[in-house]
Amino acid sequence: MNRTTITDSPVVERLLDDRTHYIEFNSDPGLTGPAFPTDRLLPSAKHLSNHAKHAVVALAGLGAPAETIEAYYRDYTTLTPYGYPLEPARASRGTITEENWQRWIGARSHYADYCAFFDRRERELGLDTLLRTYLPALLPGWVGAFTHATIHLGWALDAGNRWMTIEGLAYLAFSAVSCHPERATPAADLRDQHPVDSLLRIAGEWERDRDGLRTWAETLIADTSPAASAGIHPELAGLQYRIARVLGEGHPLIDRTPPWTEEDPGAAWDRLYYAVTLLYLAMPGDFIALHLITSLHAMEQIAGRLPADRQREAVRSYWRGILCVLFSRAEFPARTELAALHARYAGSFDDGTDPAHAAEWERTIARAIGQIEEHNPKLVYVLRRVWHRTGHHTVYRVAAGHFTPTPEALKSA
Repeated sequence: MNRTTITDSPVVERLLDDRTHYIEFNSDPGLTGPAFPTDRLLPSAKHLSNHAKHAVVALAGLGAPAETIEAYYRDYTTLTPYGYPLEPARASRGTITEENWQRWIGARSHYADYCAFFDRRERELGLDTLLRTYLPALLPGWVGAFTHATIHLGWALDAGNRWMTIEGLAYLAFSAVSCHPERATPAADLRDQHPVDSLLRIAGEWERDRDGLRTWAETLIADTSPAASAGIHPELAGLQYRIARVLGEGHPLIDRTPPWTEEDPGAAWDRLYYAVTLLYLAMPGDFIALHLITSLHAMEQIAGRLPADRQREAVRSYWRGILCVLFSRAEFPARTELAALHARYAGSFDDGTDPAHAAEWERTIARAIGQIEEHNPKLVYVLRRVWHRTGHHTVYRVAAGHFTPTPEALKSA
């Protein structure tokens, strides 16, 4: 379903324009209420992102009726699938200006002020100039908030909603954790012509030195000393801390930039969809791997608003970011599994006129629309789009059927 159809619904526009709730929840124990005492807030469940509007875009894109979308939004904003309520919107604390706007990037403060700043600047510059002006400084931090700021912005651009776009920019500034593009080193000796080549090469390195790489990652992540955590926001914990630690440290397998990242960015997005979908099939239903798909959709939407040289930077930042996410697990999918999936799906395309495939998509979409866990309609929405635009590549239809559960570690007790 295209952008015009998504934003054509007054209900969808109203929900995406809603300013009632804060962009995160469980970020301030004083706002959880008596039903959710602070001793129930696990470190891994703090600073969760408000996904309500992401679900609206996905459900609308899948053709869900307006009343279904509104009911989902009402239920989510009352009590999330994690068992926690959303927080109310916060008041402005000060003024962000052109002179000081970069001062608080990644400081996890001034979200409302950033909203006011980008709202004002959009009215002065227009959306396209706003994005070209401010995104270059923000995109290196795209993995912050476990990619959800990027998802908020990219999915807002997909939906064509102005206020959600403002929120996404503000959230990027608020939560940025740099992937350190300055460390990227073009590696002319690498022969990788496709992201899958790079994944197979890196997976091979993990198989050759699994104990060494696992020990490196586990030691890195376990080190919470002041020296190790310098530059990491002190409120980050769990997955977000692990990712920030790997982002901050880097690794030669991450820092060496393969040749395909320098080529046509338009072709790179389709190749990346295929590569990350193979990753997802190697870990079907994996909550973390799913985010590599939904954030890729976001990055593609964002990059499409930038000049070609900035689009290449977005490709490189995305690649570095997802490798840091994968390394933060202290594990990597097996090369043999990735190679087998690649051999199976590289040349496999569905007959787009086959009624059996149409019926399978209808079942998958119906299941997705009925899910409480909003990551699943998002997965299906993205993969169906890519299935259509790639000539019905089988891999996307198959991956779309693997839903993810809400992680138990993030649920209230």
